[in-house]
Amino acid sequence: MFYGALREYEAVSAETTFADGSTRTAIDVRRFGWMRPLAGDYAFDFAKIAPLYAGDPSSRQAWSETIARTRAMARPRAAVAGLLAAQQAHRGAPPAAREAAQRLASTDTVAILTGQQAGAFGGPLFTLLKAITAIQLARRTAREQQAEVVSVFWVDAEDHDWEEVASCTVLDSGFQPHTITLPEPDGAGERSVAALVLDARVEHSLDELADALGETEFSEWLMSSLRAAYRPGVGMADAFARWLETLLGPHGLVVYDSSDPAAKPLVADLFARELAAAGRTATLAKAAGDALTARGHQPQVIPQPDSVALFHLDGARRLIRRQGDQFVAGENTFTADALTQLARTSPTLFSPNVLLRPLVQDTLFPTICYVAGPSELAYLGQLREVYESFGVPMPLMYPRATATLVDSATARFLGKYDVPLEEFQPQDESALNRLLGSQLPQSVEQAINEAEDALRRTMERVIEVMPAVDPTLAGAARTTLSKMEQDLRGLQNKMIQAAKRRDETLRRQFMRAQAQIFPLGHAQERTLGVVYFLNRYGPAVIDRLLSALPLELGQHWVITI
Repeated sequence: MFYGALREYEAVSAETTFADGSTRTAIDVRRFGWMRPLAGDYAFDFAKIAPLYAGDPSSRQAWSETIARTRAMARPRAAVAGLLAAQQAHRGAPPAAREAAQRLASTDTVAILTGQQAGAFGGPLFTLLKAITAIQLARRTAREQQAEVVSVFWVDAEDHDWEEVASCTVLDSGFQPHTITLPEPDGAGERSVAALVLDARVEHSLDELADALGETEFSEWLMSSLRAAYRPGVGMADAFARWLETLLGPHGLVVYDSSDPAAKPLVADLFARELAAAGRTATLAKAAGDALTARGHQPQVIPQPDSVALFHLDGARRLIRRQGDQFVAGENTFTADALTQLARTSPTLFSPNVLLRPLVQDTLFPTICYVAGPSELAYLGQLREVYESFGVPMPLMYPRATATLVDSATARFLGKYDVPLEEFQPQDESALNRLLGSQLPQSVEQAINEAEDALRRTMERVIEVMPAVDPTLAGAARTTLSKMEQDLRGLQNKMIQAAKRRDETLRRQFMRAQAQIFPLGHAQERTLGVVYFLNRYGPAVIDRLLSALPLELGQHWVITI
């Protein structure tokens, strides 16, 4: 059974070899320092944090109950389906994506959502992993719950952090990292990403990307597809949505640009209610953050008591703060009634912050589950009572799949030498030295160990009898022992260096694996762009992930592509 008697889904084998010889290996996420401890509790000890969430995503009953709650809430389904159709027509979405969007008009259809900022050229690998997880969950839920389920990707296009989305890192043919940064459009950092328009300089960035990636059999397809999405005159968020739709639209993924002004009137009441009860969302989220802390986890958001979970848009994005019976946004001051009324009549002048964005999302879409990254999982754990206060059903939360993709040569290296994955992270040669040391003939290692033991026994005897001659010489004897041990370790290190020179092939294999697994010392999925893998393996990498990436909680997957 899946993680014990209460886990209802069957576990996937920890190590699998496929018919083509490729492999898939599972590693417990709790081994990795970059993973939040919350991810471990969510997978292996859900009862500990259960009060913070809507239900256990490993329970079939939780899925059934969530589907029923979601279907019971009235939503502007026809309007949402209409604005999705308009977005898809504008972008030229694939037929499968358009058909999926149309199904959302039905009161029986539910959705699995995920989302991310509009990262350069599709963002890092984890963006693709989120979307793949959502597609897989939608397919599984449709089978098991006999329901109409659509996967939706929410492009977080109203974010203003240009630095967060501007760059893409890839490896060249020699496995050296290159970071390509898009030139700043007018208004970068002040206007939303959706409002930033690419200019002619994007063509130079695409050329730079092509040079860094190097030529493969897939390069022509990749670069022509990218140039069709990322071209002068196209908005940054629009380009991202087009590219994601090109990759995953044929698999039925519905891409939604959250900056669409046509959607704002559909959530105007939500904005107005947030202002009418100013401070309530912050108070509830703060209390849930304290509960998270009491369970041993760091809250992601610590809202201020006077904060409102909305921004005011006046060319730039302004925080709204409550001051007595008034609101302040930038240099503007509003009465409470005036700003609340403005939210109802002109909702395009407002944007939700991180605490209200999930409720906007789940007011528009019949969301039964949100596929979350580690940080998202933390702040979503602060929102259960916020959902209840607005009368919006809280969906289940499902941690996105986490994975490292390696080529066959690196997979063989990992299989042969069994080096723990996390040992590749330090950007030094400590792990390589340990590996090379382990490859020394056993007789050499045995001789060194015997010499250390003999030296220590002999010198301890000398130190023991030294006081009979002169008590002050005991310290000198211990110093001598320390120097002799150091010399012996130096000799051992020289042998390892000699092994490095002798076995340069092993060293190259290690460095090659390290560059793939922890580029620049960081987790691959958070560092390398999706385009790197598409250039090496072509669009088949998506099919591979859809078929080989399990939905099992609490596991990091090393997959041969």
